[in-house]
Amino acid sequence: MEVEVAVAKLGRGGAVESGDSFEMVERPRGGLSFVVANGLRPRGRAKFVSQLVARKAISLLGEGVRDDAAARATHDYLYAYGEGQATCTLNIASVIIAARTIVLARNNPAPVIAVLPGGIEVLDGPSEALGLLEETEPVMTELAVDDDVYVVVATGGFFAAGGRDGRPIDARREVADFFEIGGRGAERLADALLDRAVALDGGRPADDMTVLVVAARRRAHADPVRRLVVRAPLPGVETAGPAPEP
Repeated sequence: MEVEVAVAKLGRGGAVESGDSFEMVERPRGGLSFVVANGLRPRGRAKFVSQLVARKAISLLGEGVRDDAAARATHDYLYAYGEGQATCTLNIASVIIAARTIVLARNNPAPVIAVLPGGIEVLDGPSEALGLLEETEPVMTELAVDDDVYVVVATGGFFAAGGRDGRPIDARREVADFFEIGGRGAERLADALLDRAVALDGGRPADDMTVLVVAARRRAHADPVRRLVVRAPLPGVETAGPAPEP
C-alpha cells in the first residue's frame, strides 16, 4: 500500500490567499497527520484564526498526542484565546501506519466523504466548530486500509458552491462520477472536485475553498522513497509563456 495526499485550495473570488489553512506533520511513532482549518469568526481575521488553530493542532500531533485529544485541546486553546467569540472548523486526517488505518477527527458541520471497497460513505454526523461552546468534542471515525481507500475533506466554501444559483454541489455524486469514468489518484480527484465547485460558482468562488484528498492505494511494486510536491502561484506575478532558458 502507498499513501497519496493532495490539497487544492482557492480563495474567495479566485484570490491566491484564503482564510483556510493546511498543515501536515510526521507522527513520532510513525504515520502522517493532515490538518485543515477554516476560520469563521471574527470575519476580518479568518486567516489568523485558521492559522492559529492549524498550528496548535499540528504541534500537538507532532508531539504524539492522539487526534481526539489534540482536537479537544485545540478547542480549549481557541475558546480561551477568543473568549467564545472566535470560531473555526477543524479536520484532522491521520494515516496510522502500524494499525493500517486512517483516523478522522471532525469539528466541522461539513461532511467527510469516504470511498471504501464497499462503496461511498458520507460521514455527516452532527459536529460543532471550535471556539463557541465551552465543551466541544470531535466526531471520530477510523477506517481500515487493507484495500484502496480515499477520504475527501473540504471546507464549507466547497460544499456551498452553486448555492447562490440554486444548484448546490452534490459532492457525493461528483466523487462517484470521478471513479465511474476511470479516475484515479488523490491529486486528480482534488483538482476535479475543486474545478467543479469553481464552475458551479461561475468561475469566481463565493467563499474560500479547500479540498484535501488522502488515499491509500495498492501498488504493484513497493517504492521506499517518500516524496512531497508543492505547487503554489506567486501573487502579482504574471507569466506570458515558459520561462527563458538559463
